[in-house]
Parts: sequence; structure tokens; C-alpha cells
Amino acid sequence: MEEIKAVPRREECDKKYQWHIEDLYASDDLWQKDYELLEKSIPELASYEGRLGEGVHTFLEYMNKKQEVMKRFEAVYVYANQKYHEDTGNAVYQKLTAQAQMLSLKLSSATVFEEPELLSVGKETIDGWFEESEDMELYRRFFYELFRQQEHVLSKEMEAVLADVSDMSEDISNIFSMFNNADVKFPAIKGKNGEEIPVSHGRYSLLMESRDREIRKEAFASMYSQYGQYRNTLAATYSANLKSSAFFAKVRKYDSALAMALDGGEIPVSVYTQLIDTVHENMSLMHRYVGLRKKALGVEELHMYDLYAPMVDEVTMKIPFEEAKKIVKKGLEPLGEEYIKVLSEGMDGGWIDVYENQGKRSGAYSWGAYGCHPFVLMNYQDNLNNVFTLAHEMGHSMHSYYSDQNQPYLYAGYRIFVAEVASTCNEALLMEYLLKHTDDKKEKAYLINYFLEQFKGTLYRQTMFAEFEKITHEMAGKGEPLTAEILNDIYYKLNEQYFGDGIVIDKEIALEWSRIPHFYTPFYVYQYATGYSAAIAISRKILSGDEAAREGYMKFLSGGSSMNPIDLLKLCGVDMTTPEPVQSALRLFGELLDEMEELLEQ
Repeated sequence: MEEIKAVPRREECDKKYQWHIEDLYASDDLWQKDYELLEKSIPELASYEGRLGEGVHTFLEYMNKKQEVMKRFEAVYVYANQKYHEDTGNAVYQKLTAQAQMLSLKLSSATVFEEPELLSVGKETIDGWFEESEDMELYRRFFYELFRQQEHVLSKEMEAVLADVSDMSEDISNIFSMFNNADVKFPAIKGKNGEEIPVSHGRYSLLMESRDREIRKEAFASMYSQYGQYRNTLAATYSANLKSSAFFAKVRKYDSALAMALDGGEIPVSVYTQLIDTVHENMSLMHRYVGLRKKALGVEELHMYDLYAPMVDEVTMKIPFEEAKKIVKKGLEPLGEEYIKVLSEGMDGGWIDVYENQGKRSGAYSWGAYGCHPFVLMNYQDNLNNVFTLAHEMGHSMHSYYSDQNQPYLYAGYRIFVAEVASTCNEALLMEYLLKHTDDKKEKAYLINYFLEQFKGTLYRQTMFAEFEKITHEMAGKGEPLTAEILNDIYYKLNEQYFGDGIVIDKEIALEWSRIPHFYTPFYVYQYATGYSAAIAISRKILSGDEAAREGYMKFLSGGSSMNPIDLLKLCGVDMTTPEPVQSALRLFGELLDEMEELLEQ
């Protein structure tokens, strides 16, 4: 048995595997100087309140100052937080992080006048500014976005009222969060030897992946016993959230809460409804997956608590970090020499904080500040999952790098709708590479299973969530009642539809809607399914040798928010206003099912 080593302190770790945070600030003293400069700059920005309508020169002066302040603030905020994430027990960086957060609030407060004041100046006057100064060209898209939604912006007095109401409506989400994270407790379950096993949100997914079926069954019952006990309270909370969305949509003159939620990213409602329709047309694939899972687990009846149990035996693949970098580079070669060159510079040049140390933030992420390369936090373990994590997070970093290099600060950040495309595309390319380069049947089955689980969890499950939201928000918009019984019935029927008759739809699953935090951010989850579909479609085009798609993808990575998300994806030959990207992803799902069925026959 391999020796389990103690987690080292940060100062004991090899600096070769630590990010070069000094690329952002060489010392805390330099950070402090910028922090003090920012504190002085905030009153300067606030002094422009009531003056933006003076003319084009005042506007340009304000925007230039604001962008310089925001760039500096980004660096200050990221440095403080990332130093804190290196060791969350470090009191120095706890303090710096708190200071940066306070600065964020002050900045927001100092610039809150900007949007309503520019709207009050009016489109006609601002169109005149474009004639007066060439420097205004930078702000063409900025003003397009501002005035595009003008019909949904109300009078200054009404906006003030809505701001107050919005604060109260956010309390609905806070109530659910308090219940879900602080108050609800789940009964412990018994292990094989009679030992007590605690059940919590954090442990639940691990328990549902247990190879011991009894543990899965008991954990499932434990979790839903509590949500069932509070189902009426949770139904009232969720219903209040629906009514809040319906209210804001009506007051802001949108056709529906869905239209309001999608308008921020300029996403047509048809993209949402088409996702659901296309998945409905391919439901037989999910039903095949369910049958495959039943066969792989060798059970007479498949239950909802069997959906996350491992279908194949764990494959032990010890992959040290240096080897992982080589594999990722090989897997992403279809993206071209220039991409691999930058990727290599990032993986070898201090972008990544690789290994766990005492107090380090858990998980993995990519983050950074404009004007400096991105940073990736990992807690690398020598296994295949972590190789995929490396490819995923470097996908985010490369997206940020190319957007920062090619866009002005104003348009460098990309929208949520496309945020997971680059990371998922990397994973898909890596998966194809690994599948092509293994003759080991167990290893191939393990890889295909990993891919199948992504389709189930991201494309089908998130679309089912999206459909539940669509149904319930439409009912709320019509003033129809939404009791616990009605919500349970809707959700249970959706599970029947999505999973088919090859599985027992346990009665407890009807309550799952009551524990999904994302439902309190209306119409958010569909983006996981659309982003995943877009990424798979792009990877398929690139792997087929479509050079135009590859070149378009590089333009997409460089686009930031200079175009709306739909038009950015069209650069890659992917049109999310048509069913084709989702159909393309589902065709791959079907091919993977074919392969897995063959492997299980052998």
C-alpha cells in the first residue's frame, strides 16, 4: 500500500510548482501603494456625478479614468485573494482580502450614477458625440448595449423603488440558502459494520458514488426525508421566487421572466426552447444509457440512487504532473502550433499553482487580472481526473489570455453563456486523443464512461432542470398555484420522461427540485447544456480537419465580449439559434453508447 504523506506547509513546497504571483505584484508594498492610489481615485470618479452630460470630452475623460481605476482594482483584488488562497490561515492576506472587498463596495457605490445618467443624456445627443470625436468609436458597442435595453429601464424614481424591491426579493434566495446550508440536517446512516456515516451536502455525492448499494439507498432516503418534511415551506419559498421574477418581468415590460433573463446576454428565447425540443427528440439515447447502466451494474431493477454508481472498475493511472502536461499538449495539438506554444508557456512559466499545501483553497479555478497572464489554482493528484482538470482550467486561461491580448479592457471579459466553451472543448479534444491512443479495453471503458457521465449530467440533466424552470415560471406568470404537490408532480413526470421505463422512478426524486440552489438564479442552468453542446460541436469540427472552424475558434477565443455570444460562436461555424450544435453533441453521445455496449459485450 502506498504511503500517505502528510500535507506540507507552503514553504516546504517546491517553488517550481508554485504560480509566479510576483508577475502581478513583486511585493506586498507595491500592492499597498496601488491600494492607496485607488482609495484616492474613488472620490475622483464620484465627482463626475451629474457631469456626464456636459459633453463628449467630459465623458471620455471619465471613462479613461474609470478604466484605469478598474484595471488597477482588478490587480489589487486578484493579488489579495490569490495570496489568501495560497494559505487561508495567513492573517496578513485575510486582512488584504477584506480590504479589497471593501474597496469593491466603495467603487460600486461611487460609479452607480453612470448608467442612468448616460441614459438620461439620450441617444440623439450621444450619436452627436460620435461625430465630434474619433475616440468615441471604442464605445460604439458600449452604447449599443446601453440603449438596446433602454425600453426596459424605467424612470429614475421607479428604478429607485425597484432597487429597494430587488433587495427584498433577494431575501428569498437568502432564506433558501440559510435553510439549505445552515439549518437542514440529515440523519446519519449505518455502514456495513454498523458504523455511523454522517450525511451532508458535501458527502452526499460521494455516498451516491459508493459501490455499496445499500449505502446509496440509505443516503438517498436520508437526504429526501428532510426535504419531504419541509416540502410546504420550500414550495412557498420557491413560489415566492417565481412570483418575484414574474413581477420584475411585467414591470420592465418583458413578455416573460425567461425573456428578461436571456436579454442580458442578447440570447433569443428560441435558443432555450430549441434546446429542450432537441433533447426531447433524442430522449431514446438517454433511455439507452439507462439500459446500459442497468446491465453494467447487474441489477434486476435500476433505481434513482443507482444513477451515479461507477459503471466500470476504477482504472489506476498514475500520472505525475510533468507527464500530465505532455498528455494535455498532445491532446490539444489539433488547435495549432501557436496555441500549443502559448499553452506550453503557461504550463511551464508560472501560471499554475500545482500541489496542495496546508491551508490552501480546495478545488481548481482559473482567474486573473487584465494586463497580466491568467493564473490557475490546482490541488493536483496523480490521476486521470486531474489531467482533465488541467486541460479544463487551461482552457479557461487560454480564453482569458487571448481575449486580454486582443481586446481593450472594456470588452476583454467574456459572457457566462460562452464561459465553459473553451474549457469543455479542451476536455473533448483530450478525450478523443486518449481514446485513440489506448488498446486497453478496461482503460477505454473507463474513459468512455467518464465521457458518458458528462453527457448525462450536463446535457440531459441541466436541460431537465431548464424545462422544470420553464414550466413553473410560465405557471407563475399566469398566476397559477404552485403547491408542493403540484411541483412534485411536475418534477416526477419530467424524470419519467427523461429516464424512461428502464428505471424505477423512486417517489423521493419528486422532491429534488426543492434542493437545487441554481433555481434561485432563474434560467441560469440551461447555459451548462448549451455551452457543452457548443464545445462538443466545435471539437468535432476541429478534429475533422475543418481549418475554417479552427481559425474561427481562435477568433472566438480572442473575442471577449466584443460581440454577442451567439455571433461569437458563429465564428466557429456553430449557430446556437439552430438545433445542429445540440444534435451534433447528441450524435457523439450515440456513438459513445455504441462503443460502450460493444465493450460490455466482450
